[in-house]
Amino acid sequence: MTNEEYKSYSDAHMPRSCSLRNMLRAFWVGGLICCIGQLLDDLYSSAGLDESAAATAVSVTLVFLGALLTGLGVYDRIARYAGGGTLVPIPGFANSVAAPAIEFKTEGFITGTAAKMFVIAGPVIVYGIGASVIYGLILCLIGG
Repeated sequence: MTNEEYKSYSDAHMPRSCSLRNMLRAFWVGGLICCIGQLLDDLYSSAGLDESAAATAVSVTLVFLGALLTGLGVYDRIARYAGGGTLVPIPGFANSVAAPAIEFKTEGFITGTAAKMFVIAGPVIVYGIGASVIYGLILCLIGG
């Protein structure tokens, strides 16, 4: 089979995706996660926390919920439905740390869970910190 024949065969058997449906699902589920975050912020603020403490409490709560739902297998089902809508918010980060830790726990605590925990989230952290350093340097150079 030539490369062209293989590409034709592959294209004919590849499942078609409905981009509009996928975008709408990602939009409403990601928006719902953000609305839950805003609801938590309002709840913590009404409980007497200042703005900074409420924001911290919201972040901690969302990370906990993301890790809990990952551990229960619920977050993966939500992600299969909503796609990218579950990746960007804070629970998506918790999922990216908890999922590899759960997946590799059979390999042991050190070589499995601890070593594989940041397989997905590690590059995000590294590039996020790198981008913030570059942004900070640029801001210092232009006198912002």
